[in-house]
Amino acid sequence: MSGRVVVIGDALIDEIRDDAGVREFVGGAALNVAVGLSRLGVPAALIAMVGDDAAGEQIRAFLAEYDVELLASPAEHGSSRAVSTRSPQGEPVYVFNEAAQNRRVAYGEAERTAIAAAPMVVVSCFPFDDADQTALLVEATASVSTPLAIDPNPRSGMLRDRAEFVRGFEKAASGALLVKVGEDDAQLLYDAPLDDLRKKLVGLGVEAVLATYGAGGAAIDAGETTVLRGISDLPGRIVDTMGGGDAVLATTAALVRDRLPADAGEWDAVLSRAMDVAAATCRHEGALLRTPE
Repeated sequence: MSGRVVVIGDALIDEIRDDAGVREFVGGAALNVAVGLSRLGVPAALIAMVGDDAAGEQIRAFLAEYDVELLASPAEHGSSRAVSTRSPQGEPVYVFNEAAQNRRVAYGEAERTAIAAAPMVVVSCFPFDDADQTALLVEATASVSTPLAIDPNPRSGMLRDRAEFVRGFEKAASGALLVKVGEDDAQLLYDAPLDDLRKKLVGLGVEAVLATYGAGGAAIDAGETTVLRGISDLPGRIVDTMGGGDAVLATTAALVRDRLPADAGEWDAVLSRAMDVAAATCRHEGALLRTPE
C-alpha cells in the first residue's frame, strides 16, 4: 500500500506585524502544503529542518494536530522564523532569521523509506542555490516510480545565489510531473515574464506546468493542452493572500497524484477546484488551507 505524500522543504514560525499588533502562526511553504494535503484527506509527511526549541515545539504540535508526520532534519541554528509585514499593496514582505537562511534537509533511512513508499513527492521552498543539497535531493527522489512536484518558491531574503538557484531548480524540475511557478518566481529568478518561464519549463520536459498570476488567475500547460481559470468569486473579502499559492499547489497535487488528467475538461475541473480552495484560504488570516465548504 502506498505511504504518505512526502513534502520536502521549509517549516517555520510566521511572525506577522501590522497595525493590529504582532501575531504568530506556524507556517512555511512546504509545511502549508503538507497540512493542506492532510486537510484535503490525503495522508502527508513533511521532511524539514525543525529545532529543539520553543518554536520547534509549536511546529511539532501543529503538525500533530493535522496528522502530518514530521521527519525533522537537525537544526544547528534552531527553528526558522519569518517576520512578515505588509507592502502598500497588501502583499507579505519577509525578513528571515539565521536558521531560515541556513536551512538544510537531511535524508536518513526514515526519510528515504518514506520517499520510496510515497505516491508523490512535493518540493517547495527548497535551497536550490546550494548545489550539494540539490544533488542530495535529486538523488533521494530519483526513482522513476515516484512522481515529483516542485514549487521553487524563492524568497529574496533567503536567496544567496540566483544563478545557482536557477541551475539547481532546473536540474530538479527537468522531467518532473508537475511544477508550479508564479509571477514573483519568474521575476526574481529570470527577470522575465511568467509566460516565458512556462514555455521554458515545458521545454525541460515538465509534464504539467501550473502558473499562478495572483489576481489574474492561473493556467496549466500539459502537453498540447492549456487551461486558464480566473480567481474564484466567493462570499466575503480577501483577508490574507499568504497561503493562496500553497493552497493551489496542495489541491492540484491531491487531485493528480494518482494520474494526470486526460483532457482539457479534466484539467479545468482540477484548476477550478484549486482556485476555489485558494479563494477560501485567502478569506482567513494565516496560511492554513480552507475549503469553500
